[in-house]
Amino acid sequence: MSLPLFKNDEPLVKPAARVLSLPARLQKRNLTFGPILRKIATAVVPPLVTVIALLLIWQILCDKPGATLPAPTVVWKEAKDLIVDPFFVYGTQDVGLGWRVLVSLERVGIGFGFAAVAGILVGCLIGQSDWAMRGLDPVFQVLRTVPPLAWLPISLAAFRDSSPSAIFVIFITAIWPIIINTAVGIRNIPMDYRNVAAVLRLNAFEFFYRIMIPSAAPYIFTGLRIGIGLAWLAIVAAEMLTGGVGIGFFIWDAWNSSRLPDIVVALVYIGLVGFVLDRMVGFLGNLATRGTAAS
Repeated sequence: MSLPLFKNDEPLVKPAARVLSLPARLQKRNLTFGPILRKIATAVVPPLVTVIALLLIWQILCDKPGATLPAPTVVWKEAKDLIVDPFFVYGTQDVGLGWRVLVSLERVGIGFGFAAVAGILVGCLIGQSDWAMRGLDPVFQVLRTVPPLAWLPISLAAFRDSSPSAIFVIFITAIWPIIINTAVGIRNIPMDYRNVAAVLRLNAFEFFYRIMIPSAAPYIFTGLRIGIGLAWLAIVAAEMLTGGVGIGFFIWDAWNSSRLPDIVVALVYIGLVGFVLDRMVGFLGNLATRGTAAS
């Protein structure tokens, strides 16, 4: 005997509650933004936690009587204007760190630009010609071991001015990794590419921009990435000795004036700018090589 399903025209078993679902547009947005938010959190949270932990350790170690280095709270208190307003102008030499960084970046841009052009051309010559490799490689291997600041007296004697001398130091510092990596990339061009160029009867210029540069691009951008880092290091060291409005001279002047909090802020600026420069060259390299890494 089956049980009745209805009592007084009402069902004994109530139907399941309707499941409310988001509109298709909102569901699509959730599906789209979910992985992006997780990716951003994965990239941001670990370094943020690390920075906070380092600041806490720094504060604990330096926030006591007799500490020789300023604690983060002291840096914020005494160098707040450099952090909050990096583009202030109170005088010829009394300007914010933003302006000083821009002056240094201008010198780096000029010196690194010359180094990139000359380094790629010379690297292609060395990689393509055995005679050039035998004649120039030993000389370059010796010159690249000379410290950047050792070139500064020679450049000052030659140019008689601090700004072109600093640019020359950047040039001579950044050019070596560009030359070496470009030469290695040219020598690693597959023989099939060279055979195709011979079959198509490409002239020297066509072989250069159709075969050599695209094939060696991962190596070239590896050299450029190393070179921009060395150039940024060289300009800071050179400006300490040549003077001017750059970030390097600011650190030296702050040391002479015993302004350690200002030096700490300047070091943070230098690190952030160097990080951005490295990522910019790496991004351009990924675009040019479509993510192909040098092996």
